[in-house]
Formats: sequence, structure tokens, C-alpha cells
Amino acid sequence: MVNRRMLKTSLVVGLVLGAALVAAPIAPSGTPDDGDDDGRSVRGAGTTMLEGGTGSPAFTPVITKVAFHWQAGAGRFECLALAPTEEAGTRGSGKFDTNIMYVTGAITSADIDEDAAVLKGSATVTGVGAGSDQAFTATVIRGGPGATLVLEVSGLTFREILLDGRFTL
Repeated sequence: MVNRRMLKTSLVVGLVLGAALVAAPIAPSGTPDDGDDDGRSVRGAGTTMLEGGTGSPAFTPVITKVAFHWQAGAGRFECLALAPTEEAGTRGSGKFDTNIMYVTGAITSADIDEDAAVLKGSATVTGVGAGSDQAFTATVIRGGPGATLVLEVSGLTFREILLDGRFTL
């Protein structure tokens, strides 16, 4: 009777330990984050066009090269804005060869839902809106060409349409 009880106890202990070993790789580990991103990641890169370009009166077109990533509570944001040196209608006016703005900085928080992410951080800005430690917000709608990004930095708002590349959440 004692051997039978020990056998049952050993079997139960073995099953519990086995279940714990199987579950350990599945269970979350590390310290909890702030809950903003639910452990999800955001990334994207591509070429965008600013809606309305530089605005009135010239409406000079602006192309941007944008790249960003956020995962595990950290990330970076980069955006280089280029405009043509030559005026519209003149030879070379389709060459986007003048750096008019560059935004580079750390993403410090991300609020992510099914179709959009709001990335916030602090950046160094050169050119238009120049300054260091400039707070920025980038609202990204996921997708490929046609997806959007709205960048707010240095008191300015830039509405951008993705021409090529992808934004994933």
C-alpha cells in the first residue's frame, strides 16, 4: 500500500513538473512594460509625398524618406525631406536634391491599435523647424502605398502619403 501511494505521489509530482517545463517557454518573461504597446512592434520605411508640398504660394513638391521602428519599449524615427532646387516647369524641377528638413530621434512611447500607431518621442531637427530635443508625434496608418503618416514636430504638421514601402503594426 505504501509503494502504491509513493508511486501515485511520484506520478503526480512528475506530471506537475513536466507541465511546468512545457509551459515555461510559453509564459511571458522579463519585466512588464508600461502597457502602451501590449508587447507589439511597429516598423516601416519608404518614400512619401507631402500633401500640398510646401503649401501656398509656391506648392513646391516635397518627397520624404522615412524609417522607424519600435519594439520592447524602444525605437527610433528618421525622416529626411527633399525638395527640388529648380522651380516647377524648368529643367531639373523633378530632381529632389535639396535637403530641407531632417528629423532624427528616439521613440519613447507607442500607442498601437489594429490599424494605427501613435509614436511619440524627442528629436533633433535640422532645416525647417530646426532645434534639439523637439517633441514629436508620428501617427502611422498601416499598409503599403497609399498608407499615411502625420508628423507633428516643431509646431508644424506634415501629412504624408506613402508612395513605396510599408508600415506594419
